[in-house]
Amino acid sequence: MKKFYSLVYLLIAVFAFGQINYTIAPNPFNETDAITLTVPGDQIDESAWGVSNNSIYIWSWSFDTNYQNSQDCPTNGSWNNSNDLNKLNYNSGTDTYSLTMTPTAFFGRTGIGRFGFLLKDKTGSHQTSPDIFVNVGILNLSLTNPVANSLTTVPAGNSVNITATTNVNATFQLKANGTVVNSTSTPSQSYNYSYTVTQDANMELIATDTNSNSKNAVFILQTPRTVISEAIPNWIRQGINYLPSDQTKVGLALYAPHKNFVHVIGSFNNWAVNDTYLMKRDTTNPDLYWIELNGLTPQQLYTFQYRTNDLKKVADPYSPQILSSYDDQWISSSTYPNLPAFPAGQDFEVSVFKTGQAPYNWQMTNFQRPAKENLMVYELLLRDFTQEKNWQSLINKISYLKNLNINAIELLPIMEFEGNLSWGYNTSFHYALDKAYGTPEKFKEFVDLCHQNGIAVILDIAFNHATGRSPLARLWNIDPDGDGYGGIAANNPYFNQVPKHSYNVFNDFNHTSPSTQYYVERSLQQWLTEYHIDGFRWDLTKGFTQNCSENDEVCTNAYQQDRVDIMKQYADKQWAIDPNSYMIFEHLGTDAEEQQWANYRIAEGKGVMLWNKQTDPYNQNTMGYKDNSNYDRMNHSLHGFTNMSAVGYGESHDEERLMFKNLAYGAVNGSYNVTNLNTALERMKTFGATFFTIPGPKMIWQFGELGYEFSINRCANGTISSGCRTDEKPVAFTLGYDTNANRKAVYDTWAKIINIRNSHQVFKSKTYTIESNNLTNDPEGLITRIYVYDNAISGMKNVVVLANYTTSAQNVVPYFPYAGQWQNLMDNTISNFASTTTPIMLQPGEFRIFGNYSGALSTIDVNVANKLSLQIADNPVKNGLVKLIYHKAKNGEIAIFDMGGKKLDSFKLNQENGTYELKVGYPPSTYLVHLRSETGTAIQKMMIK
Repeated sequence: MKKFYSLVYLLIAVFAFGQINYTIAPNPFNETDAITLTVPGDQIDESAWGVSNNSIYIWSWSFDTNYQNSQDCPTNGSWNNSNDLNKLNYNSGTDTYSLTMTPTAFFGRTGIGRFGFLLKDKTGSHQTSPDIFVNVGILNLSLTNPVANSLTTVPAGNSVNITATTNVNATFQLKANGTVVNSTSTPSQSYNYSYTVTQDANMELIATDTNSNSKNAVFILQTPRTVISEAIPNWIRQGINYLPSDQTKVGLALYAPHKNFVHVIGSFNNWAVNDTYLMKRDTTNPDLYWIELNGLTPQQLYTFQYRTNDLKKVADPYSPQILSSYDDQWISSSTYPNLPAFPAGQDFEVSVFKTGQAPYNWQMTNFQRPAKENLMVYELLLRDFTQEKNWQSLINKISYLKNLNINAIELLPIMEFEGNLSWGYNTSFHYALDKAYGTPEKFKEFVDLCHQNGIAVILDIAFNHATGRSPLARLWNIDPDGDGYGGIAANNPYFNQVPKHSYNVFNDFNHTSPSTQYYVERSLQQWLTEYHIDGFRWDLTKGFTQNCSENDEVCTNAYQQDRVDIMKQYADKQWAIDPNSYMIFEHLGTDAEEQQWANYRIAEGKGVMLWNKQTDPYNQNTMGYKDNSNYDRMNHSLHGFTNMSAVGYGESHDEERLMFKNLAYGAVNGSYNVTNLNTALERMKTFGATFFTIPGPKMIWQFGELGYEFSINRCANGTISSGCRTDEKPVAFTLGYDTNANRKAVYDTWAKIINIRNSHQVFKSKTYTIESNNLTNDPEGLITRIYVYDNAISGMKNVVVLANYTTSAQNVVPYFPYAGQWQNLMDNTISNFASTTTPIMLQPGEFRIFGNYSGALSTIDVNVANKLSLQIADNPVKNGLVKLIYHKAKNGEIAIFDMGGKKLDSFKLNQENGTYELKVGYPPSTYLVHLRSETGTAIQKMMIK
């Protein structure tokens, strides 16, 4: 199918149907004739497609007279947003769809020999299949042996019988490598000639009718090669290899099972197939082809491709950088100075190498990565972060990021992707840095500068799939129209022919294949060692199973043991390369499965981090709605993680922006209106207070700190459509958001809260509780209380965060763990609370962050002042019988938590003084028993043997 995706990370369900019936009138026709394509209405199931009668589009492409050089119709639009110029007319009287066009005008070219088309809806969710091909021209030539655009291998000295037919009388001329080897003078509708093969030959058969109209067909004849078997030198492995002791030499190696022989073609041999550059086979692994190139000029840039016996021409999968015939022409010199020109006369992608290159001079060589549990990650898409969209412009914004007090930047994929304006998930070369953002040297400068400023660099990487441009796909693909692209062949050693999970896009990697595992490991090594990055966010890890199908979402979301095992293997591989590197999975699956990775090798200080999406409950709070607003699962222990391995977030690249929904759907209560910009911005400050203060790693999406409100689905023209999800978005700096006082106040507030977190040891504690939308204590709902504590440290060891997400002022009972002096950490004021339950008035959208005051002022222990007491008899507890003795607990309530903060039980006390016996079945461990009452709060540790 002739289409290229440039901005796709959508989970698209494509429904395909059998070959449709159609007519073209007149037929046959020339490229300058007006023709009408007609499709009966019963060929399209409008109901299944969910479209009306005027919403069917043609997606089309054309070929030259050799049926080569495929080009998309200029008015196709994008796959997920067809151009209305390509909409078919619906004829109600005949229930047909039709399109009238002239090929030269419609395709914007001349010399058209064939065009292909399919029908689709506007967004590309539904389409017809397979592709349909139509010949152009009054004279039609049909090459019957060999088939047009085919390759035939024939030993030298043997003959091939070449046969063809035409629809009208014609004379024929046969050429080999441009030289006429046979011709006829008597017009006929058939051709038959026995050609003796002496060497490789590009063959062309030309038919000319009595009106001098011509048609041609091409095919290739090649002679077999004898490949030398020889052990691969120990300095060469798959990819491009340099020998430090000899700058005139390069070693190349390609893994190519099912190929009979492989040539290297490039600038060093004028891109010709020359047996001097026939690759050898390794003796241990005969599927591994290799070659040494000698006599090279140091510092000179060379370009090359591999050409296999079946005429596949590909760049090296392990190229650190490639040149693209599709994308390079659109890259500006300011972004990539002195970008090498794409080799004239070539197509697809080519690899580059240069011997004797000077290594980058790293300024920071001993960077100490932030601890995993302390990560404050800023997720960033460079394309939409600065107007210039390049590494230098991001380097210029380092102070902006550092002053926000984040300590890690997570970049959406920067590996070679299709197009230049993309989220990056349409990756074609996982090993190569995409040139759309600048040079490798500039990217290294950016990483170096981040490290100098205490900021780690994490790369998002999409190992679930690769696009059709990937050499791993193109080397083994089904290519019916000869354009170099097509579906995955059955013998492909890297990909599944049919996806093995329900979320796949592009081509689905088979991660049980050793070939795929090697490719992934090498790619990890490249980024960790060559670019000194600090870790990876693994995209769509649900796809790393072989157990499901593309239509079975239930299976994909369920626990899969093969997926658990393969991801542990990848963790081992990554940590073997860089033991302290971060490993973050975007899995969003079952706790049982995620626990396998979060708790993996934690005794060694490792363990995988998992994305913890809390967008919906946080947004319910910021909008002012109590339904589904509980975000207690920000607590890692509720996932069953031993360590703080849950990377919590309210926004990510994949989620709707909080501010967009605040302004579009926010609650209104009298004069208080969340859809008011400044009101919504104030509530985003409170989001920061109830987000950053929770211990464990956190992530924010770019410009959330400025209240960025443009929808994830905003189109370039300002409208909103799901088809525009990955379109470019306005840049906040260009809009002046960073100089707007009310927006900058959100940035300043978040920066201060993060600084408070970074400044106090207590925020590293694993003992904390989150109470969001606690309807028992707060009938209005939308009141948040967060308690962070660590009794083993000195100084500030208790933090209490309060927030009012309602739309009216509320008296919030803080339930301090003890009375006394508490410091407002936002303004450093000290307040003396004689009771732990003294209400604090919070305005709508307001918050407080308190820490126990550890200065010279005295404190009052509420257990003494009010004679509230709680005791656990016979502690440690035996036989599961807990006996609680309490005193002065007016309207008391008992709650039992594990040491991770997970609430296990709670119950009301019926009297102020007394004894409460409770039978529990908790496993042996230490637990916290909380007593809350009108007279205060008491906490005791309970041990179960």
